[in-house]
Amino acid sequence: MACINSDGKPTESGTKMLRALKSGLGYPEDIAQNTGLPLFRVRSGLREIAEAGLATKTNDKYAITEKGAELIK
Repeated sequence: MACINSDGKPTESGTKMLRALKSGLGYPEDIAQNTGLPLFRVRSGLREIAEAGLATKTNDKYAITEKGAELIK
């Protein structure tokens, strides 16, 4: 299941992950628990979100970018 549509906008699960990132959660395990999404889906979704420039990854922690925050307003 993709987290980014072909038009570059987040899907429902992508939006959930971006909202969790915006709230300060950054580790995949915390995001999975917060969103109710399976951990494997969160991990692959976060990679996709980062590749799209909507989040950054430092070590194992993700953070939302300004571009990502704009898409969930």
